[in-house]
Amino acid sequence: MPVPPTETSGRTPVAPGRTRVVLAEVSRREPDADRARAELAQQTRVGEALVRGLVRAQLALALRLSLVVLIGLGGLPWLFAIAPAVGRVTVFGVNLPWLLLGVASFPFLIAVGWAYVRLAERNEQDFTDLVQRPER
Repeated sequence: MPVPPTETSGRTPVAPGRTRVVLAEVSRREPDADRARAELAQQTRVGEALVRGLVRAQLALALRLSLVVLIGLGGLPWLFAIAPAVGRVTVFGVNLPWLLLGVASFPFLIAVGWAYVRLAERNEQDFTDLVQRPER
């Protein structure tokens, strides 16, 4: 029912309109993401499975890159043993085995370390996205 205007100073005041304030929409959080975080914090079976998956992914990454280093650096002595002529090659007056093992191995190890950090961070980001995504 409308409120009748009151006469005060010769003008008709306008009745204020209603304003609806809904606090639930402002403070609403995603319940699925909260549930996944609670599963992790309370160390339930689901939380343990999520963490175990992350640990497995990180372990698989570490083993794959360890295999790359093992083949890359461990294969060089085999190469020089199998093909001794390669071991006698000189570059700038230095034997090739010394250059490969003493100089080229450091940039190789730095590249593998850089790749490991990037891929490990990607695994962690995938885990975070999995925990925070809403279920449908």
